[in-house]
Amino acid sequence: MIIGMTGGIASGKSTVARAFGQLGIGWVDADDVAREIVKPGTPALADIVARYGPHILNSDGSLDRAALRTIVFADPEQRRWLESVTHPRIRACIVSHLHELQHQGSPYVLLVSPLLFESGQSALVDRTLVIDIPERLQISRTIARDNVDEAQAKAILAAQMSRQERLSRADDVIDNDGDLASLETQVRILDQRYRQLASDNVLPNRR
Repeated sequence: MIIGMTGGIASGKSTVARAFGQLGIGWVDADDVAREIVKPGTPALADIVARYGPHILNSDGSLDRAALRTIVFADPEQRRWLESVTHPRIRACIVSHLHELQHQGSPYVLLVSPLLFESGQSALVDRTLVIDIPERLQISRTIARDNVDEAQAKAILAAQMSRQERLSRADDVIDNDGDLASLETQVRILDQRYRQLASDNVLPNRR
């Protein structure tokens, strides 16, 4: 069974994934895959450099993700172009990694993706889990974590699916507006539910 975990920026997806990991559950992080497919020497990075020029690279030849983020979140057309280049490659790599995990004996696995619904990756999963926090917390955490200003943080939020729509498409929700103990309790409860569903082979249609 594959659980698709998503949430807006700075909602705590990585923290939740690590909590599941402590219970023996493996996961694939779409953000890690997104970095993997633009490593130096990859076709995706070559396409990006061809469009924006070598100034989009760091001195070591890696992608300057902050510079690229500034470009694509300021211009929807640029974001659509980037998605057309990266999303098919990300999807293929995710599928490969999920297959590897599924053969390692875990009762279920996680696909952690901020764009689970927007990118169509939800078609790869059996059930969806949304990590939810208020937008005010998303903004403050994004500013602190990514060293961006409030305008950039709000632009990133605006480019993502709305909180309301994300919640409406969730099978399960974790409220991450509390402390770590509350979060871990919610994870343990869901872990037991998912193990039971996997044991019963109760798999809804993939969407």
